[in-house]
Amino acid sequence: MDQSIITYLTENREKHLAELKDFLAIPSISSLPEHKEDVQKAANWVATALEQIGMENIKVHPTKGHPVVYGEWLKAEGKPTVLIYAHYDVQPVDPLHLWESPPFEADIRDEKLYARGASDDKGQGFMHVKALQAILETTGTLPINVKFLIEGEEEIGSPNLPAFVEENKELLSSDIIVISDTSMMERGKPTICYGLRGLCGVQIDVKGPKGDLHSGLYGGAVQNPIHALVEIVNSFHNKNGQITVEGFYDQVAELTPAEKEAYLALGIKDESFINQLGVTEMFGEDGYTTLERTWVRPTLEVNGIYGGFQGEGIKTVLPSEAHAKITCRLVPDQDPDTIVELLQAHIKAHTPSGVTVEVSLFDKGAPFVTPFDHPAIQAAGRAYEKVYNVPTSFTRGGGSIPIVATFDQILEKPVVLMGFGLPDENFHAPNEHFHLENFDKGMETLCHYWFELEDSL
Repeated sequence: MDQSIITYLTENREKHLAELKDFLAIPSISSLPEHKEDVQKAANWVATALEQIGMENIKVHPTKGHPVVYGEWLKAEGKPTVLIYAHYDVQPVDPLHLWESPPFEADIRDEKLYARGASDDKGQGFMHVKALQAILETTGTLPINVKFLIEGEEEIGSPNLPAFVEENKELLSSDIIVISDTSMMERGKPTICYGLRGLCGVQIDVKGPKGDLHSGLYGGAVQNPIHALVEIVNSFHNKNGQITVEGFYDQVAELTPAEKEAYLALGIKDESFINQLGVTEMFGEDGYTTLERTWVRPTLEVNGIYGGFQGEGIKTVLPSEAHAKITCRLVPDQDPDTIVELLQAHIKAHTPSGVTVEVSLFDKGAPFVTPFDHPAIQAAGRAYEKVYNVPTSFTRGGGSIPIVATFDQILEKPVVLMGFGLPDENFHAPNEHFHLENFDKGMETLCHYWFELEDSL
Protein backbone atom coordinates (compact mmCIF):
# COMPACT_ATOMS: atom_id res chain seq x y z
CA MET A 1 0.00 0.00 0.00
CA ASP A 2 1.30 3.45 -0.95
CA GLN A 3 2.57 5.51 2.00
CA SER A 4 0.82 8.56 0.53
CA ILE A 5 -2.48 7.12 1.76
CA ILE A 6 -1.33 7.18 5.39
CA THR A 7 0.12 10.65 4.87
CA TYR A 8 -3.26 11.80 3.56
CA LEU A 9 -5.03 10.46 6.65
CA THR A 10 -2.53 12.15 8.95
CA GLU A 11 -2.70 15.51 7.20
CA ASN A 12 -6.53 15.49 7.11
CA ARG A 13 -7.10 14.21 10.65
CA GLU A 14 -8.46 17.43 12.08
CA LYS A 15 -10.72 17.96 9.09
CA HIS A 16 -12.07 14.43 9.45
CA LEU A 17 -12.72 14.92 13.16
CA ALA A 18 -14.59 18.16 12.47
CA GLU A 19 -16.77 16.35 9.92
CA LEU A 20 -17.43 13.53 12.36
CA LYS A 21 -18.44 16.05 15.02
CA ASP A 22 -21.02 17.46 12.59
CA PHE A 23 -22.39 13.95 12.06
CA LEU A 24 -22.50 13.28 15.81
CA ALA A 25 -24.40 16.53 16.38
CA ILE A 26 -27.49 15.05 14.71
CA PRO A 27 -29.70 13.43 17.41
CA SER A 28 -30.75 10.51 15.23
CA ILE A 29 -32.49 8.52 17.98
CA SER A 30 -34.49 5.94 16.06
CA SER A 31 -36.61 4.79 19.00
CA LEU A 32 -38.17 8.18 19.75
CA PRO A 33 -40.85 9.49 17.34
CA GLU A 34 -39.97 13.11 18.12
CA HIS A 35 -36.58 12.51 16.45
CA LYS A 36 -37.96 11.20 13.17
CA GLU A 37 -36.81 14.31 11.28
CA ASP A 38 -33.37 14.04 12.88
CA VAL A 39 -33.05 10.46 11.68
CA GLN A 40 -33.96 11.60 8.15
CA LYS A 41 -31.41 14.41 8.47
CA ALA A 42 -28.72 11.89 9.40
CA ALA A 43 -29.62 9.73 6.40
CA ASN A 44 -29.26 12.75 4.13
CA TRP A 45 -25.92 13.60 5.78
CA VAL A 46 -24.64 10.09 5.00
CA ALA A 47 -25.81 10.31 1.39
CA THR A 48 -24.00 13.63 0.96
CA ALA A 49 -20.83 12.20 2.54
CA LEU A 50 -20.86 9.29 0.10
CA GLU A 51 -21.37 11.64 -2.83
CA GLN A 52 -18.47 13.85 -1.73
CA ILE A 53 -15.97 10.98 -1.76
CA GLY A 54 -17.00 9.79 -5.22
CA MET A 55 -19.57 7.07 -4.62
CA GLU A 56 -22.22 6.65 -7.31
CA ASN A 57 -25.85 5.53 -7.63
CA ILE A 58 -26.50 7.05 -4.20
CA LYS A 59 -30.06 6.83 -2.95
CA VAL A 60 -31.90 7.31 0.32
CA HIS A 61 -34.39 4.45 0.17
CA PRO A 62 -37.58 4.89 2.19
CA THR A 63 -38.88 1.98 4.28
CA LYS A 64 -41.91 1.55 6.51
CA GLY A 65 -39.74 3.14 9.20
CA HIS A 66 -36.46 5.01 8.84
CA PRO A 67 -34.59 5.14 5.51
CA VAL A 68 -31.72 3.03 4.19
CA VAL A 69 -28.81 4.76 2.42
CA TYR A 70 -27.11 3.05 -0.51
CA GLY A 71 -24.07 4.03 -2.58
CA GLU A 72 -21.53 2.21 -4.72
CA TRP A 73 -18.22 2.38 -6.60
CA LEU A 74 -17.88 -0.47 -9.13
CA LYS A 75 -14.97 0.45 -11.37
CA ALA A 76 -12.42 -2.18 -10.25
CA GLU A 77 -13.05 -4.67 -13.04
CA GLY A 78 -12.31 -8.24 -12.07
CA LYS A 79 -11.73 -7.34 -8.41
CA PRO A 80 -13.76 -8.44 -5.36
CA THR A 81 -16.90 -6.55 -4.36
CA VAL A 82 -17.38 -5.61 -0.70
CA LEU A 83 -20.70 -4.66 0.91
CA ILE A 84 -20.02 -2.33 3.86
CA TYR A 85 -22.81 -2.17 6.45
CA ALA A 86 -23.17 0.45 9.19
CA HIS A 87 -25.96 2.30 10.98
CA TYR A 88 -26.47 6.01 11.54
CA ASP A 89 -29.11 5.79 14.29
CA VAL A 90 -28.22 6.01 17.97
CA GLN A 91 -29.57 5.11 21.38
CA PRO A 92 -31.47 7.54 23.65
CA VAL A 93 -29.24 9.57 25.98
CA ASP A 94 -31.02 9.34 29.32
CA PRO A 95 -30.15 9.77 32.12
CA LEU A 96 -28.94 13.09 30.77
CA HIS A 97 -27.55 14.37 34.07
CA LEU A 98 -24.85 11.68 34.05
CA TRP A 99 -23.22 13.06 30.90
CA GLU A 100 -20.10 15.13 31.58
CA SER A 101 -20.60 16.98 28.28
CA PRO A 102 -23.73 17.34 26.12
CA PRO A 103 -24.30 14.06 24.23
CA PHE A 104 -24.74 15.75 20.85
CA GLU A 105 -21.91 18.25 21.25
CA ALA A 106 -18.85 16.10 20.59
CA ASP A 107 -15.99 16.82 22.97
CA ILE A 108 -12.42 15.51 22.91
CA ARG A 109 -10.89 14.75 26.31
CA ASP A 110 -7.76 12.68 26.89
CA GLU A 111 -7.69 11.66 23.20
CA LYS A 112 -11.21 10.26 23.47
CA LEU A 113 -14.16 11.57 21.48
CA TYR A 114 -17.24 11.87 23.72
CA ALA A 115 -20.71 11.89 22.11
CA ARG A 116 -23.67 9.62 21.57
CA GLY A 117 -22.83 7.47 18.56
CA ALA A 118 -19.08 8.10 18.77
CA SER A 119 -18.36 4.39 19.03
CA ASP A 120 -21.75 2.85 18.19
CA ASP A 121 -21.79 3.23 15.26
CA LYS A 122 -21.38 6.63 13.62
CA GLY A 123 -17.67 6.83 14.40
CA GLN A 124 -16.89 3.37 13.06
CA GLY A 125 -19.05 3.77 9.98
CA PHE A 126 -17.51 7.17 9.27
CA MET A 127 -14.05 5.59 9.28
CA HIS A 128 -14.99 3.42 6.31
CA VAL A 129 -16.02 6.48 4.30
CA LYS A 130 -12.81 8.35 5.04
CA ALA A 131 -10.52 5.36 4.47
CA LEU A 132 -11.93 4.92 0.98
CA GLN A 133 -11.69 8.64 0.34
CA ALA A 134 -7.99 8.54 1.28
CA ILE A 135 -7.32 5.81 -1.27
CA LEU A 136 -9.34 7.52 -4.01
CA GLU A 137 -7.79 10.94 -3.41
CA THR A 138 -4.22 9.63 -3.51
CA THR A 139 -4.39 6.88 -6.15
CA GLY A 140 -7.44 7.83 -8.21
CA THR A 141 -8.93 4.35 -7.90
CA LEU A 142 -9.78 1.55 -5.45
CA PRO A 143 -8.36 -1.98 -5.22
CA ILE A 144 -11.85 -3.41 -4.72
CA ASN A 145 -15.46 -2.62 -5.65
CA VAL A 146 -17.56 -1.13 -2.89
CA LYS A 147 -21.23 -1.00 -1.96
CA PHE A 148 -22.51 0.84 1.12
CA LEU A 149 -25.66 -0.13 3.03
CA ILE A 150 -26.20 2.22 5.97
CA GLU A 151 -29.46 1.97 7.92
CA GLY A 152 -31.30 3.97 10.54
CA GLU A 153 -33.03 1.30 12.63
CA GLU A 154 -30.29 -0.90 14.09
CA GLU A 155 -30.91 0.36 17.61
CA ILE A 156 -34.53 -0.79 17.42
CA GLY A 157 -33.76 -4.21 15.98
CA SER A 158 -33.66 -3.38 12.23
CA PRO A 159 -37.35 -4.25 11.75
CA ASN A 160 -37.49 -3.15 8.10
CA LEU A 161 -34.02 -4.09 6.89
CA PRO A 162 -34.62 -7.83 6.25
CA ALA A 163 -37.41 -7.01 3.80
CA PHE A 164 -35.21 -4.41 2.09
CA VAL A 165 -32.35 -6.90 1.77
CA GLU A 166 -34.68 -9.59 0.42
CA GLU A 167 -36.14 -7.22 -2.16
CA ASN A 168 -32.72 -5.91 -3.23
CA LYS A 169 -30.55 -9.03 -3.30
CA GLU A 170 -29.15 -8.22 -6.73
CA LEU A 171 -28.36 -4.62 -5.78
CA LEU A 172 -26.57 -5.83 -2.64
CA SER A 173 -24.74 -8.76 -4.22
CA SER A 174 -21.07 -8.94 -3.20
CA ASP A 175 -18.24 -11.31 -2.40
CA ILE A 176 -18.09 -10.43 1.31
CA ILE A 177 -19.85 -8.22 3.84
CA VAL A 178 -17.79 -6.06 6.21
CA ILE A 179 -19.18 -4.54 9.41
CA SER A 180 -17.44 -2.35 11.99
CA ASP A 181 -19.87 -2.38 14.92
CA THR A 182 -18.05 -4.58 17.42
CA SER A 183 -15.22 -4.18 19.94
CA MET A 184 -11.63 -5.29 20.27
CA MET A 185 -10.84 -7.44 23.30
CA GLU A 186 -8.84 -4.66 24.91
CA ARG A 187 -6.75 -1.65 24.02
CA GLY A 188 -3.98 -2.50 21.55
CA LYS A 189 -5.33 -6.02 20.97
CA PRO A 190 -7.07 -6.24 17.56
CA THR A 191 -9.91 -8.69 17.48
CA ILE A 192 -11.98 -10.25 14.73
CA CYS A 193 -15.34 -11.64 15.81
CA TYR A 194 -16.21 -14.37 13.32
CA GLY A 195 -19.35 -15.70 14.96
CA LEU A 196 -22.31 -14.59 17.06
CA ARG A 197 -24.87 -16.54 19.00
CA GLY A 198 -28.50 -16.43 17.99
CA LEU A 199 -31.43 -15.80 20.26
CA CYS A 200 -34.90 -16.93 21.10
CA GLY A 201 -36.96 -15.70 24.01
CA VAL A 202 -40.26 -16.80 25.52
CA GLN A 203 -42.52 -15.76 28.35
CA ILE A 204 -44.09 -18.37 30.59
CA ASP A 205 -47.43 -17.45 32.16
CA VAL A 206 -48.68 -19.81 34.87
CA LYS A 207 -52.29 -19.37 36.01
CA GLY A 208 -54.05 -20.97 38.94
CA PRO A 209 -57.18 -19.74 40.77
CA LYS A 210 -59.25 -16.94 39.27
CA GLY A 211 -57.97 -14.49 41.88
CA ASP A 212 -55.46 -14.20 44.73
CA LEU A 213 -56.42 -16.37 47.69
CA HIS A 214 -55.91 -16.11 51.46
CA SER A 215 -53.10 -18.54 52.19
CA GLY A 216 -54.58 -19.39 55.58
CA LEU A 217 -57.90 -20.44 54.08
CA TYR A 218 -56.63 -22.18 50.94
CA GLY A 219 -52.89 -22.80 51.36
CA GLY A 220 -52.10 -26.49 51.03
CA ALA A 221 -55.34 -27.18 49.16
CA VAL A 222 -54.68 -25.30 45.90
CA GLN A 223 -51.63 -25.45 43.63
CA ASN A 224 -49.52 -22.32 44.10
CA PRO A 225 -48.60 -20.88 40.65
CA ILE A 226 -45.23 -19.70 41.96
CA HIS A 227 -44.39 -23.19 43.21
CA ALA A 228 -45.47 -24.60 39.84
CA LEU A 229 -43.33 -22.07 37.97
CA VAL A 230 -40.30 -22.84 40.13
CA GLU A 231 -40.76 -26.53 39.37
CA ILE A 232 -40.86 -25.80 35.63
CA VAL A 233 -37.82 -23.54 35.75
CA ASN A 234 -35.89 -26.04 37.85
CA SER A 235 -36.50 -28.69 35.20
CA PHE A 236 -34.46 -26.82 32.58
CA HIS A 237 -31.02 -27.79 33.94
CA ASN A 238 -29.31 -30.57 35.83
CA LYS A 239 -26.73 -30.06 38.57
CA ASN A 240 -23.90 -30.14 35.98
CA GLY A 241 -25.20 -27.03 34.22
CA GLN A 242 -26.48 -29.00 31.23
CA ILE A 243 -29.80 -28.10 29.62
CA THR A 244 -32.27 -30.95 29.97
CA VAL A 245 -34.76 -29.92 27.28
CA GLU A 246 -35.01 -32.98 25.04
CA GLY A 247 -33.35 -32.37 21.66
CA PHE A 248 -31.86 -29.00 22.68
CA TYR A 249 -28.28 -29.96 21.74
CA ASP A 250 -29.12 -32.11 18.71
CA GLN A 251 -28.11 -29.54 16.06
CA VAL A 252 -25.20 -27.91 17.88
CA ALA A 253 -22.08 -27.61 15.71
CA GLU A 254 -19.06 -28.70 17.73
CA LEU A 255 -15.96 -26.56 18.15
CA THR A 256 -13.10 -27.44 15.79
CA PRO A 257 -9.69 -28.34 17.26
CA ALA A 258 -8.18 -25.24 15.60
CA GLU A 259 -10.77 -22.98 17.25
CA LYS A 260 -10.20 -24.65 20.60
CA GLU A 261 -6.45 -24.03 20.32
CA ALA A 262 -7.04 -20.40 19.29
CA TYR A 263 -9.17 -19.77 22.40
CA LEU A 264 -6.61 -21.39 24.70
CA ALA A 265 -3.91 -19.24 23.11
CA LEU A 266 -5.72 -16.12 24.31
CA GLY A 267 -4.58 -17.02 27.81
CA ILE A 268 -7.74 -15.81 29.54
CA LYS A 269 -8.12 -17.43 32.96
CA ASP A 270 -11.22 -17.81 35.12
CA GLU A 271 -9.63 -15.57 37.75
CA SER A 272 -10.01 -12.56 35.47
CA PHE A 273 -13.74 -13.24 35.11
CA ILE A 274 -14.15 -13.84 38.84
CA ASN A 275 -12.45 -10.55 39.70
CA GLN A 276 -14.34 -8.62 37.03
CA LEU A 277 -17.76 -10.00 37.95
CA GLY A 278 -17.42 -10.17 41.72
CA VAL A 279 -18.48 -13.82 42.01
CA THR A 280 -16.90 -16.59 44.08
CA GLU A 281 -16.46 -18.99 41.16
CA MET A 282 -17.57 -19.55 37.58
CA PHE A 283 -20.34 -22.02 36.79
CA GLY A 284 -21.70 -23.62 33.67
CA GLU A 285 -21.96 -26.65 31.46
CA ASP A 286 -19.46 -29.35 32.46
CA GLY A 287 -16.61 -30.06 30.05
CA TYR A 288 -16.22 -26.55 28.63
CA THR A 289 -14.12 -23.51 29.48
CA THR A 290 -15.70 -20.19 30.38
CA LEU A 291 -14.87 -18.77 26.93
CA GLU A 292 -16.43 -21.80 25.25
CA ARG A 293 -19.53 -21.51 27.41
CA THR A 294 -20.01 -17.85 26.50
CA TRP A 295 -19.01 -18.03 22.82
CA VAL A 296 -19.82 -21.43 21.32
CA ARG A 297 -22.25 -23.23 23.64
CA PRO A 298 -26.00 -22.57 23.80
CA THR A 299 -27.69 -21.33 26.96
CA LEU A 300 -31.10 -21.21 28.60
CA GLU A 301 -31.40 -18.43 31.16
CA VAL A 302 -34.18 -17.06 33.35
CA ASN A 303 -34.07 -13.27 32.87
CA GLY A 304 -36.98 -12.37 35.11
CA ILE A 305 -39.47 -14.09 37.40
CA TYR A 306 -42.36 -12.50 39.22
CA GLY A 307 -45.72 -13.15 40.88
CA GLY A 308 -47.55 -12.59 44.13
CA PHE A 309 -46.95 -9.83 46.67
CA GLN A 310 -43.90 -7.63 45.96
CA GLY A 311 -44.23 -4.88 48.57
CA GLU A 312 -42.54 -4.37 51.92
CA GLY A 313 -43.41 -6.68 54.76
CA ILE A 314 -45.52 -9.75 54.15
CA LYS A 315 -48.95 -10.42 52.73
CA THR A 316 -50.32 -13.89 53.27
CA VAL A 317 -51.54 -14.34 49.74
CA LEU A 318 -51.65 -17.34 47.47
CA PRO A 319 -51.14 -15.68 44.07
CA SER A 320 -53.40 -16.41 41.12
CA GLU A 321 -50.54 -16.28 38.57
CA ALA A 322 -46.77 -16.25 38.12
CA HIS A 323 -44.53 -15.37 35.18
CA ALA A 324 -41.01 -15.92 33.89
CA LYS A 325 -39.05 -14.52 30.98
CA ILE A 326 -36.62 -16.97 29.35
CA THR A 327 -33.97 -16.41 26.70
CA CYS A 328 -31.77 -18.93 24.93
CA ARG A 329 -28.52 -17.99 23.21
CA LEU A 330 -28.15 -20.30 20.23
CA VAL A 331 -25.15 -21.51 18.24
CA PRO A 332 -24.72 -22.91 14.73
CA ASP A 333 -26.70 -24.92 13.54
CA GLN A 334 -29.59 -24.40 15.96
CA ASP A 335 -32.84 -23.01 14.56
CA PRO A 336 -34.75 -20.55 16.79
CA ASP A 337 -38.17 -21.84 15.70
CA THR A 338 -37.18 -25.43 16.48
CA ILE A 339 -35.85 -24.45 19.90
CA VAL A 340 -39.11 -22.67 20.74
CA GLU A 341 -41.05 -25.83 19.83
CA LEU A 342 -38.76 -27.91 22.06
CA LEU A 343 -39.23 -25.45 24.92
CA GLN A 344 -43.00 -25.53 24.55
CA ALA A 345 -43.03 -29.34 24.59
CA HIS A 346 -40.73 -29.46 27.63
CA ILE A 347 -42.80 -26.94 29.57
CA LYS A 348 -46.01 -28.79 28.77
CA ALA A 349 -44.48 -32.08 29.93
CA HIS A 350 -43.27 -30.53 33.19
CA THR A 351 -46.35 -28.49 34.13
CA PRO A 352 -47.64 -29.57 37.57
CA SER A 353 -51.31 -30.33 38.04
CA GLY A 354 -53.67 -27.59 39.15
CA VAL A 355 -52.40 -24.80 36.88
CA THR A 356 -52.53 -23.86 33.22
CA VAL A 357 -49.51 -22.54 31.30
CA GLU A 358 -49.17 -20.32 28.24
CA VAL A 359 -45.88 -19.87 26.39
CA SER A 360 -45.46 -16.88 24.09
CA LEU A 361 -42.55 -15.97 21.82
CA PHE A 362 -41.14 -12.45 22.11
CA ASP A 363 -37.77 -12.44 20.35
CA LYS A 364 -35.64 -14.54 18.02
CA GLY A 365 -32.60 -14.37 15.78
CA ALA A 366 -30.44 -16.99 14.08
CA PRO A 367 -26.79 -17.68 15.00
CA PHE A 368 -24.01 -16.85 12.56
CA VAL A 369 -20.46 -17.98 11.90
CA THR A 370 -17.89 -17.43 9.14
CA PRO A 371 -15.07 -20.01 9.40
CA PHE A 372 -12.13 -18.16 10.89
CA ASP A 373 -9.76 -19.68 8.31
CA HIS A 374 -11.72 -18.03 5.47
CA PRO A 375 -9.42 -15.89 3.26
CA ALA A 376 -11.41 -12.71 3.99
CA ILE A 377 -11.06 -13.27 7.75
CA GLN A 378 -7.36 -14.03 7.52
CA ALA A 379 -6.76 -10.98 5.30
CA ALA A 380 -8.43 -8.83 7.97
CA GLY A 381 -6.10 -10.34 10.56
CA ARG A 382 -3.04 -9.45 8.49
CA ALA A 383 -4.30 -5.88 8.02
CA TYR A 384 -4.70 -5.42 11.78
CA GLU A 385 -1.24 -6.82 12.45
CA LYS A 386 0.43 -4.42 10.01
CA VAL A 387 -0.88 -1.48 12.05
CA TYR A 388 -1.08 -2.74 15.64
CA ASN A 389 2.08 -4.90 15.43
CA VAL A 390 0.60 -7.71 17.54
CA PRO A 391 -1.16 -10.95 16.56
CA THR A 392 -4.88 -10.65 15.84
CA SER A 393 -7.27 -12.52 18.14
CA PHE A 394 -10.07 -14.51 16.54
CA THR A 395 -13.13 -14.73 18.75
CA ARG A 396 -16.82 -15.39 18.76
CA GLY A 397 -19.33 -13.13 20.46
CA GLY A 398 -21.70 -14.36 23.11
CA GLY A 399 -24.32 -11.79 22.16
CA SER A 400 -26.52 -11.50 19.10
CA ILE A 401 -26.73 -9.05 16.20
CA PRO A 402 -29.80 -10.36 14.33
CA ILE A 403 -29.10 -8.39 11.15
CA VAL A 404 -25.77 -10.22 10.75
CA ALA A 405 -27.63 -13.53 10.65
CA THR A 406 -30.07 -11.95 8.18
CA PHE A 407 -27.21 -11.07 5.83
CA ASP A 408 -25.81 -14.57 6.25
CA GLN A 409 -29.14 -16.21 5.42
CA ILE A 410 -30.37 -13.96 2.60
CA LEU A 411 -27.18 -12.87 0.86
CA GLU A 412 -25.26 -16.07 1.70
CA LYS A 413 -21.87 -14.37 1.79
CA PRO A 414 -19.13 -14.35 4.45
CA VAL A 415 -19.47 -11.62 7.07
CA VAL A 416 -16.31 -10.02 8.48
CA LEU A 417 -16.74 -8.14 11.76
CA MET A 418 -13.83 -5.67 12.00
CA GLY A 419 -14.52 -3.72 15.18
CA PHE A 420 -12.45 -0.83 16.49
CA GLY A 421 -14.38 0.00 19.65
CA LEU A 422 -13.32 -0.96 23.17
CA PRO A 423 -15.50 -2.73 25.75
CA ASP A 424 -15.40 0.21 28.19
CA GLU A 425 -16.55 2.93 25.77
CA ASN A 426 -20.05 3.19 27.28
CA PHE A 427 -22.04 2.55 24.13
CA HIS A 428 -25.75 2.69 25.08
CA ALA A 429 -24.78 4.50 28.31
CA PRO A 430 -23.93 8.06 29.37
CA ASN A 431 -20.50 9.37 28.32
CA GLU A 432 -20.18 7.14 25.28
CA HIS A 433 -16.79 7.74 23.72
CA PHE A 434 -14.36 6.49 21.09
CA HIS A 435 -10.60 6.23 21.56
CA LEU A 436 -8.93 8.33 18.87
CA GLU A 437 -6.01 5.91 18.86
CA ASN A 438 -8.37 3.43 17.21
CA PHE A 439 -9.88 6.12 15.01
CA ASP A 440 -6.41 6.68 13.54
CA LYS A 441 -5.21 3.09 13.49
CA GLY A 442 -8.60 1.83 12.40
CA MET A 443 -8.66 3.84 9.18
CA GLU A 444 -5.12 2.76 8.40
CA THR A 445 -6.11 -0.86 9.04
CA LEU A 446 -9.09 -0.59 6.72
CA CYS A 447 -6.90 0.83 3.96
CA HIS A 448 -4.49 -2.10 4.32
CA TYR A 449 -7.45 -4.50 4.31
CA TRP A 450 -8.78 -3.40 0.95
CA PHE A 451 -5.36 -4.00 -0.62
CA GLU A 452 -5.08 -7.36 1.16
CA LEU A 453 -8.48 -8.35 -0.22
CA GLU A 454 -7.50 -7.40 -3.75
CA ASP A 455 -5.41 -10.58 -4.05
CA SER A 456 -7.13 -12.78 -1.44
CA LEU A 457 -10.53 -13.41 -3.03
